[in-house]
Amino acid sequence: MRRHAMLRPLFCLGVLMPLTVAVVSGCAAPPSGAIGSPGTSGMAAPAATSTETPWVDRTLTLPSGATLKVPVEWTTTAATDGVILWDPEKLVRIDLVEVDATGGMSGAIAMAWSRRYPSFNRQELAASDSPGREGWELFRWSSYKTSPEESRRVSAFGARKGPLAAVVLVDGPLATVQRRASQVAIVHKSLRPAGYVRETYRGRAPRPLDAARVAELKTFIERMRNAADVPGMSAVLFDTNATLIDEGFGVRERGRPEPVTADSLFMIASNTKPLTTLLLARLVDEGRFGWDTPVTRIDPRFRTGDPDATRRILMKHLICACTGLPRQDLEWLFTFDRSSAQGQLDVLATMKPTTKFGALFQYSNPLASAAGYIGARLLRPDLELGQAYDAVMREKVFLPLGMSRTTFSFDEALGTSHASPHSWDMSLKNVPIEMALNHSIIPVRPAGGAWSSARDYARYVRLELAQGRLPDGSTFVTEKTLLARRVPQVRVSEDAWYGMGLWIEDVKGIRVISHGGSMFGYKSNFFFVPDAGIGGVILTNADSGWSVATAVMRRTLEVVYDGKPEAEEDLLAGERETEIYMRGEQRDWKVPPDPSEVRRLARSYRNAALGEIVVHAGQHEVVFQFGGWKSPMASKLNPDGTTSFISVAPGVRGFEFNAPAATGPYTRLRLRDPQHTYDYDSVGAGVGHAPPSPR
Repeated sequence: MRRHAMLRPLFCLGVLMPLTVAVVSGCAAPPSGAIGSPGTSGMAAPAATSTETPWVDRTLTLPSGATLKVPVEWTTTAATDGVILWDPEKLVRIDLVEVDATGGMSGAIAMAWSRRYPSFNRQELAASDSPGREGWELFRWSSYKTSPEESRRVSAFGARKGPLAAVVLVDGPLATVQRRASQVAIVHKSLRPAGYVRETYRGRAPRPLDAARVAELKTFIERMRNAADVPGMSAVLFDTNATLIDEGFGVRERGRPEPVTADSLFMIASNTKPLTTLLLARLVDEGRFGWDTPVTRIDPRFRTGDPDATRRILMKHLICACTGLPRQDLEWLFTFDRSSAQGQLDVLATMKPTTKFGALFQYSNPLASAAGYIGARLLRPDLELGQAYDAVMREKVFLPLGMSRTTFSFDEALGTSHASPHSWDMSLKNVPIEMALNHSIIPVRPAGGAWSSARDYARYVRLELAQGRLPDGSTFVTEKTLLARRVPQVRVSEDAWYGMGLWIEDVKGIRVISHGGSMFGYKSNFFFVPDAGIGGVILTNADSGWSVATAVMRRTLEVVYDGKPEAEEDLLAGERETEIYMRGEQRDWKVPPDPSEVRRLARSYRNAALGEIVVHAGQHEVVFQFGGWKSPMASKLNPDGTTSFISVAPGVRGFEFNAPAATGPYTRLRLRDPQHTYDYDSVGAGVGHAPPSPR
């Protein structure tokens, strides 16, 4: 997790992991007559170029002299020990409280709660200390138990320097916290003690990656792989002159001897998005449309669930995460076995924005998939949409770049050297997992369905560094069109923005372009630093691989710019915190489920959007079958007395189906993502008549 990692949306492409910001229920109404605290204001990012919303912050100063940034539209009220923040809707409250920390950080956080919420009595779900950063000596995060029907987040984060701690308490509805997650992240990430001057790489000449530094990075990669319990990974690192690292580490599947190589295939998940926008860039160069062309002019059939949003969406907005359409992935995760590319576009036509156009970062995989399909249909209207996209990507992107092993075909990928997916079991060890749910990406594959190798994908990253030129000097895509994809479209956090399928971040003053990918059992990242002329690709075959991919990028920058060595400590702390959180989460799970609760289940349930759940109750386990995939279930008694059934299969742990508190049979199960609720109604008899558990 590291600092504020609970703010990161870990429901990444396909993996639902509730490592989230927590917040207190029953928060007080916003104070009347709230006034803005004194401070300075200024632009926190480049001016918005494709939306009407500028990204402006205020800088607030706490009584100790510590500072933080707050989005200008948030309400601030000064307190004697800190400040109270409210979002524009007056739904999310963030308290910053300065307290004495000489008795320890756990006591400091408890003191902060007692000052602002005297009756606060929630049980702690998990908590952990970690090394401080940005001038702080120590961090501590705490998350608290909530009930599904509350649909709230409750969390605390403390940062200590000397005897004083600044504690951040977050309280608000889950839906609001999620759609404003980028703004909450700004508050957390900008908190710094009085007088602290941030480390900067700006002005430092990048050091050459000579043999000794490359050898150090190889050793680091292997050490981090082992620390994160990742069975196998592949890495390529290069500069403008040479390939520096080009090899595999570990094995393709735990328990088998076959090694990973630089040619081994991995699912690259959302790292498909930059390839999709690269296709669009080529079509822009061909004059088929411009970045500012309305999508409905290119494809009159294009629809979202909001006519105004549909009208306003230009081609550059399809993969900008800036239209206000929220994260809404359960439709394709639960229906892929009977869905299609066109079917998912039809579902997109029902999705509605939950924030103003251009205002906030909200990541939409269905909208991103529409980008690829619309571009492909323009060129191959004679083919089924998915086939058209596959063919056009092969012709326009993969073959010209020499990406001969990159494919959207599971049959092709699984028939050659490939890495198998791994995730945590109940002992929190990485084990091989079923591939089934990764097929869910097929109907929305322009957003994340490609298989590639580190060596293959590096060919694309080299093109980015070369500003659109191929190794022979010829132009693959014009520099102007390529670079338009790197223009910030929406702000993500204090120093990060999202472009067209690209993550744009100023890491200690140096611009880094990257993206991450997450499917079940696969985590990956690529990055390049235009000013230093370096780039890299990291592919892993475990859900814990995300921390490794991030650490390799950060350590490379530390080596190149002679920075403070923080990447390894961050990974180790993050692994420890993740384990603490997951153990806290599963402490209340009963596996197998409580028999008295299982007897109240119906044989099956149905939701109009997501389809059917078939309940298989065996002697030693209860399995829910969800169309194309299944999982054993745990039961959990919630603080409000309701019962939840939670998927526990490695790779898909954490899907929670809440049953209402009632006597007799459970006639309804409720599944949520942060902004949507899906009710499943019972069909047929109880589980006493259910078929046996499938094997």
